[in-house]
Amino acid sequence: MSRAQNHEFQEWWNKQREVLANKNTDDTSSVGGGGGFLSLEIRSPAADPTVEKERSRSARQLSFVFLLRFQQIAASLAAVPGGVVSLVRTAKRRIASPDAPADSSSSRLYRAIKAFLIVVLLLLCFELVAYFKGWHFSPPSVGSAEVLGLVERLYANWLDIRANFLAPPLQSLMNICIVLFLVQSVDRVVLILGCVWIKFRRLKPKAVMEYTDTPSVDEEGNVNVEDYPMVLVQIPMCNEREVYQQSIAAVCIMDWPRERMLVQVLDDSDDLDVQHLIKAEVQKWQNRGVCILYRHRLLRTGYKAGNLKSAMSCEYVKDYEFVAIFDADFQPGPDFLKKTIPHFKGNDDLALVQTRWAFVNKDENLLTRLQNINLSFHFEVEQQVNGVFLNFFGFNGTAGVWRIKALEDCGGWLERTTVEDMDVAVRAHLCGWKFIYLNDVKCLCELPESYEAYKKQQHRWHSGPMQLFRLCFFDVICSKMSLAKKVNLIFLFFLLRKLILPFYSFTLFCIILPLTMFLPEAELPAWVVCYVPGIMSVLNILPAPRSFPFIVPYLLFENTMSVTKFNAMISGLFRFGSSYEWIVTKKLGRSSETDLVAFEKESDPLVKSANLHRSSSESGIDELNKIETSKKSGKTKRNRLYRKELALAFILLTASVRSLLSAQGIHFYFLLFQGVTFLVVGLDLIGEQVS
Repeated sequence: MSRAQNHEFQEWWNKQREVLANKNTDDTSSVGGGGGFLSLEIRSPAADPTVEKERSRSARQLSFVFLLRFQQIAASLAAVPGGVVSLVRTAKRRIASPDAPADSSSSRLYRAIKAFLIVVLLLLCFELVAYFKGWHFSPPSVGSAEVLGLVERLYANWLDIRANFLAPPLQSLMNICIVLFLVQSVDRVVLILGCVWIKFRRLKPKAVMEYTDTPSVDEEGNVNVEDYPMVLVQIPMCNEREVYQQSIAAVCIMDWPRERMLVQVLDDSDDLDVQHLIKAEVQKWQNRGVCILYRHRLLRTGYKAGNLKSAMSCEYVKDYEFVAIFDADFQPGPDFLKKTIPHFKGNDDLALVQTRWAFVNKDENLLTRLQNINLSFHFEVEQQVNGVFLNFFGFNGTAGVWRIKALEDCGGWLERTTVEDMDVAVRAHLCGWKFIYLNDVKCLCELPESYEAYKKQQHRWHSGPMQLFRLCFFDVICSKMSLAKKVNLIFLFFLLRKLILPFYSFTLFCIILPLTMFLPEAELPAWVVCYVPGIMSVLNILPAPRSFPFIVPYLLFENTMSVTKFNAMISGLFRFGSSYEWIVTKKLGRSSETDLVAFEKESDPLVKSANLHRSSSESGIDELNKIETSKKSGKTKRNRLYRKELALAFILLTASVRSLLSAQGIHFYFLLFQGVTFLVVGLDLIGEQVS
């Protein structure tokens, strides 16, 4: 913080200068008169003291600004070595720890990457020998008349083999990946242009009616509940100890007539303590007058799809027209149903109203910031454009309202894949139903904060679509949809965005690019490595403009995640065992203070109106507190080591050393930074850190 200007000192100093100047003038005059010398006095025009004062003030302010900036830069530079040292120590401790868990080393992809790493290291050693021998500058030839040594003859044969047999197929594969890359980039640009058109024309779904704050009443003054259709609200959960309270509370305080809404808490927990906690929470809201039921399955088959299917088989479901679904970490606003249900009125062919996700922990760490960029583009661009122009998109599995008739018409929930939400959306689309996406209605939720949870989530999200594509391909071909809709569903929805994207991203930047450093006859253009990915990253980050400072980490991290997405895509397409693995994404129960205050304000009238029932709902509070205190008695959480990411890190860093020998500037920097990113992720240094 700069000091305030001392004007009194400045004025005193100016007066002293004037006194000193007058004294010197008098002394000069007296000497000239007494000595008989002829003296000539030359004076400059009198300066304006106001201008001098402003000039002095400006100079001092500038000096203070420069000093402040210099201090900030110095502090930042001083923090860098400490951060690097701390990072290295953490990595060293994590590697040396015998208790550090690691991912499976038995996967086919990991074995292939490890073999590739061994080959790359051998090639680097060979190239280093050739470099120090000077063969890079005057390479030996097989047909040369000179007498070649054994190593030199081997290197000459290697040059001949890689130029005639290895480089051509690699160049062909590279060209295929570049074409796929450009096609996918064009798709992104078209989506962005569609989003710009929507913003420019202000296109958005409009309901034929809307609910006001003052509901209509009949002649006797009672609220006309017939204006409110019967709505079933489902909250599927499984061992959601951290978030069950806030999700149940958010649903129970929604502004909808109680006699027109039923809440189903579908608990698949296998932890008895969690079951007791959720039961007590449901009983608490029952005593407050909310129509809420607790359901627990004895046979927990089919994961979430099986849970929802079991709940929809209840006899009383036939009395309800719509069903709203919220995962356990979602917190809908009180007016959620009033903003979504009106869109169904007058649209008898409308099956789904999907709303946008908003994240309470998007600024928690670097991992959540990068996830926010991806999901902001997904909702702001992909979902909105597909909803406006095609009336079809993938259901996000939560924060949406379904017409129950549409669910029954397309066969209901099926347990054949791990993406039951996308499955039911595709089948409803094949039956001719339409979807609406509301970008201005947001539902609060939570992003996974650890890389382990995020990686498992992405594996499920990318293996499931390939399972579904394999199962429904012939159904799409044989359906009565128009040819344009079939092309959109097969080529754009499945192939381009679910299969081609992870394929070329992993193959091009993690396999082909390192290989071109050892097979320089196959050259990857710089615009493919740097310029086009940079432009695509800028386009992806436009829906989240506050994240622009993270554009470089975002680009590098997306390439790092390509190994997980590629592995998931392959396992789902060829039905490997891990493709059917369902692991509930770990939540931490993040909730902003404003949310908690809102819950308290909304639930306070309910508490006051149910004083007669409060004692019964709190009778077992002591036992529940004991359960809460023992909830951390499970396994100790630890950061993991990820073998595939670490192996790829060493491959890319090895290729960067080879690139340095050939003085390939832009390729060297990309390989270096991408290798460091793989190393950071492989050591689990991104996201939540467990001490």
